[in-house]
Amino acid sequence: MTIEPFIYERYGKRCFDVCVSLILLLLLLPLYPIISLFLLLSSGTPLLFTQTRIGQSNQPFQIFKFRTMKHNKINSNKPKHEWNYGVPDNFIFKSAHNLEITKIGMFLRKSSIDEIPQLFNVLRGEMSLIGPRPEVPEITQWYNEKQRKRLLLKPGLTGWAQVNGRADSCHGHKIEHDLFYIENCSFKLDMKIFILTFVAIYKGKGAY
Repeated sequence: MTIEPFIYERYGKRCFDVCVSLILLLLLLPLYPIISLFLLLSSGTPLLFTQTRIGQSNQPFQIFKFRTMKHNKINSNKPKHEWNYGVPDNFIFKSAHNLEITKIGMFLRKSSIDEIPQLFNVLRGEMSLIGPRPEVPEITQWYNEKQRKRLLLKPGLTGWAQVNGRADSCHGHKIEHDLFYIENCSFKLDMKIFILTFVAIYKGKGAY
């Protein structure tokens, strides 16, 4: 990594995260009561879904999302796997079945609106706007040495892997994209990912 990207990663990235997150939170402010009302009317409380994810340096934190699943399915979707040599490259994480997702939840996931509360994770310093997506500990505990490198940076609300497939890619492809980002992290690349994320959301490509 050259000097300029290093300076950005060390100092500029956090400033970018805080400034852009605050702007986005203010711009999206009118959506909060509308989303909350729809969630209350359709499936009641809680409005938010929290889950343990693994962040930078293998540190756990609680990620925030608008709840999209039915109450009795929230804690029943944890993956149960056991691997000897790292997570297989052909592994694809299966999210909740459509029958487990509420009607309003389907829309929130398709539009990625359910991810908005993660802006607070960014402000708290647990996440970055751009970076490898945070994974659940049930997956990261089986990482091999190469896969653990994706934990060198803060996890992101979106990343290079997401704009190159979002939820459609197998684990091996995601790891390669994440490691490419870690090796080439820069303001220019972050802006490219930032723009491509909105394109992917608009097209509804591979939403989580």
